[in-house]
Amino acid sequence: MAGSEEEPRYSRQLYVLGGGARRLPGSAVLVSGLRGTGAQVATALVLAGTGRVVLHDCGAGCTADRTHQFLLGESDLGQNRAKASQRALAELNPRVVVEAHTGELSEAFLASFQVVVLTESPLEEQLRVGDFCHAQGICFIVADTKGLAGQLFCDFGERFVVDDPAEGDPVSAAVEHITQGSPGVVTYMGTENSHGHLFRDGDLVTFSGVQGMTELNGREPIPVHVLDAFRLEISDTSSFSPYRCGGLVSQVQQPQECSHKPLCQALEEPKIQVASPEDLPRSCSLHAAFQALHAFRREQGRLPRPRAPADAERVLELARSLGAQQGPLDEDIVRAFASVSAGDLCPVAAVVGALAAQEVLKAITGKFLPLDQWLYFDALECLALAGTAQLTETDCAPRGSRYDGQIAVFGANFQEKLGHQKYLVVGAGAIGCELLKNFAMMGLAAGPDGELIVTDMDTVALSNLHRQLLYRSADISEPKSVVAAAAVQRMNPDVRVTAHQNQVGPATEILYKDNFFRHLDGVASALDTIEARTYLERRCLRCHTPLLDSGTEGTQGNVLAMVPSLTKPLGPASTPRDGTFPLCTLRHFPRTIQHTLQWAREEFEGLFQLPAEQVNKFMEDPAFLEQQPPGKVLEQVRDSLRERPQDWRDCVRWARRRWQSCYHDAIAQLLHIYPPEHETSPGVPFWAGDRSCPHPLTFNPDNDTHLDYVLAAAHLFARVHRVPPCRDRAAIQAVLRDVVLPCFAPQEGLQIPLTEEPTDEAQVPTDHRQLTELTQDLVQWRQELVGDEDTHAPLMEPIHFEKDNDVHIDFITVASNLRAENYGISPANWLTSKRIAGRIVPAIITTTAAVAGLACLEVYKLVWGCQDLSCYRNSNISLSACLLLRVQPPPAPTFRYGGREWSCWDRLEMRAVGADGQAVTVQEVLDWLQRTYGWTVTMLLCGDIVLYDSRADAETRARQQAQRLSESLEDARMPQQQDLELLYMCEGEDAEAEDTRPPLLCSLP
Repeated sequence: MAGSEEEPRYSRQLYVLGGGARRLPGSAVLVSGLRGTGAQVATALVLAGTGRVVLHDCGAGCTADRTHQFLLGESDLGQNRAKASQRALAELNPRVVVEAHTGELSEAFLASFQVVVLTESPLEEQLRVGDFCHAQGICFIVADTKGLAGQLFCDFGERFVVDDPAEGDPVSAAVEHITQGSPGVVTYMGTENSHGHLFRDGDLVTFSGVQGMTELNGREPIPVHVLDAFRLEISDTSSFSPYRCGGLVSQVQQPQECSHKPLCQALEEPKIQVASPEDLPRSCSLHAAFQALHAFRREQGRLPRPRAPADAERVLELARSLGAQQGPLDEDIVRAFASVSAGDLCPVAAVVGALAAQEVLKAITGKFLPLDQWLYFDALECLALAGTAQLTETDCAPRGSRYDGQIAVFGANFQEKLGHQKYLVVGAGAIGCELLKNFAMMGLAAGPDGELIVTDMDTVALSNLHRQLLYRSADISEPKSVVAAAAVQRMNPDVRVTAHQNQVGPATEILYKDNFFRHLDGVASALDTIEARTYLERRCLRCHTPLLDSGTEGTQGNVLAMVPSLTKPLGPASTPRDGTFPLCTLRHFPRTIQHTLQWAREEFEGLFQLPAEQVNKFMEDPAFLEQQPPGKVLEQVRDSLRERPQDWRDCVRWARRRWQSCYHDAIAQLLHIYPPEHETSPGVPFWAGDRSCPHPLTFNPDNDTHLDYVLAAAHLFARVHRVPPCRDRAAIQAVLRDVVLPCFAPQEGLQIPLTEEPTDEAQVPTDHRQLTELTQDLVQWRQELVGDEDTHAPLMEPIHFEKDNDVHIDFITVASNLRAENYGISPANWLTSKRIAGRIVPAIITTTAAVAGLACLEVYKLVWGCQDLSCYRNSNISLSACLLLRVQPPPAPTFRYGGREWSCWDRLEMRAVGADGQAVTVQEVLDWLQRTYGWTVTMLLCGDIVLYDSRADAETRARQQAQRLSESLEDARMPQQQDLELLYMCEGEDAEAEDTRPPLLCSLP
């Protein structure tokens, strides 16, 4: 039932690429040019599991390559780049064949590839190879970076079919009503997590489970027109039977065909993809600038010298003469581009290389629409940093350093400044690995007083290897931070990197105090939970530490910059989807596969974890019975002891009884209470809208799904009771054929809630006689099992659900799909069930690499000390749509309090040390606020602890005022802190003051 043997390694990527990912092992890709961009493309393809990756480069590695080519080591200098890179890439993924080619790109050689990527080719070679690939049906990609800009071009031929153009699963919704008309109008219900429209005009949909208007069930996909968030127009339904109740409307993904022009035509008639129409003139100017740069190189035999005005003007003249631009040429853009085009920046290569690699994956898998056809990216806002205009040709000239590509853009003095930085990277997962790789190439913290700290509590797992560049198979189970730090040192031995294995959170504030954060130049967040990211943002806000927050989900990613005094604090990124649903929906009225999967998760916990934990507590603690309230827990303990199996056959019989209870008896009982024809009121059917009428299942040992349930449930039940399980399907079937169960008899008077149930179940009167008998039975059972000696080993083994355990997912999948069959819900395959039940975030190397590159571009600005908000960028990317949106962060908000205007970054800072060297008293804090700001404080708090309350009686106030801040903490048993954040309230405050009051920070001795 589990996925292929490749699934554990690639599971997070499979959720992005879907079924097309199975084509990757049989594909062959050529990557020509193994400098920074080519290295990024090739690395992503190898990690993703592309079958054969051939590297082409005729040049030798040099010192300056190490600004951006992270595959080259010191010993590789002077050797062919392709061969040196091949050795490094072969270690990344043993399942991928990596070859090096140093000859010419002949037609005979090119013909063996499915995709060809050129990254360092002159325009003449691009045109020649592009024409051949277009004629032969080979997908052709150009990815080029120069300084602070990059270009991407795709030609997938005249009739390229995209099998699955959209991201995510097709949507479905419960039908509430369908009119008879031309057109018919479908009214449907939104889902718990839906916001806005589920469907779009032109979507194709199918119907299932519709009662009454059954003519819609099983029809070919129907196009829809969206009327509003809950209504669709469909085809003519006037001749159909009247709609009665029930049904699902489901989106159907249809293949799409794309048509691309060859490069020779696309140069003259460019189709440039932009995030917004306002970006088109800039991209058109870059289109002309790249062509002019090719012409300059043909003319001069070199790239323009960094910051050489004459060279930049010559590129501009060539751009004017080419006449290739669409609309007016932005001459400032062309000059800026040309002036740093000799530069090589690892972050720019990471962004463009990641985008190109995603286009390769589209070509192979048929997942997502390809780029149509040009994309331009630039970070030329970096040249607007104060002082960059004064950089000279001498400042940016080569020095024979590994950082020459970076010096060409920012100058030698800036490179020294990078070396002095002190940075904290929180999280060494996918984004963390890419950040650390970029930092090593940039030389961040590579100076004598630099420091790069990386902290992560996790260890390397197999499922990390497809997207976390710094880890290998031999590193599995090793601490991520330690392995990552060692990899950084191999890439750049000068980087002063330290590994921590701590979580950054309330529990470690004794390690990561305010002074720790204040001495940092910046923090890079690579965390995967909203709670952890919010905590880190709060600490950086308090300590005025710059923060770069990055996140991804599938092909979507974002980077947010938080710059002290300039930008608005980040705030919560989004409301986390916790997968919770109303209990009545899960237990009785599911309508989506998400509902049945959540039900299966709770079934797993209720069968294989909680009973075992309760029995073990009962066996270990003689006081357990007295501690429990009368009711369900004691009954569950008794039932668990009664059901203890003697061998695997008993486990099979138990699983068969459970199947009957869940998929037949429970449904039959529900239908006994609410029959299919039941009405909530005259003429209003009960089974309508968000309630789908179920049907009981009949067990068949020859039904694979039924047998799979018994196999998985019996296996887990055997593990709980420490009984050797049986995996012989034929033997299990033989036992099942002999199982005879009593016929179902409905319970009368049973109530089923129709709305959300309260957290605390209603108390039923206690039957003291039954309780006494139950307690006596349990005491006797315990005595028989324990005897006169203490028990050493727990009686049962609780099983906690693990998303990477195949047997656990086997049970979840089949348990959910059987319940889905009860309710007419389309089943989910094993991989989808694992993603939903395990709440796995889809992930892929291309998105993480692009996001990390964008984050590192903001690091340049922070290191420069930029105080101009217009230079910073927040970024959002969608690699599935090949869209990149970069916008200025919102400014820091201001507010008025106490007659003054304050920024959200402002603090009231008091050195809370008296003349005697001890912590000041509460009265001294009150006096300081009165003296400094003229405020009369009515209440002072530290967290929930009241330090002063003007409404208290005179004796209490006097005691509060005389108490030192340190004594207040001791009395409240709070941990000693060097910096206290106090909350105060003053006379004359209005109701909104709490949100506008600047915090008070007191520094204790």
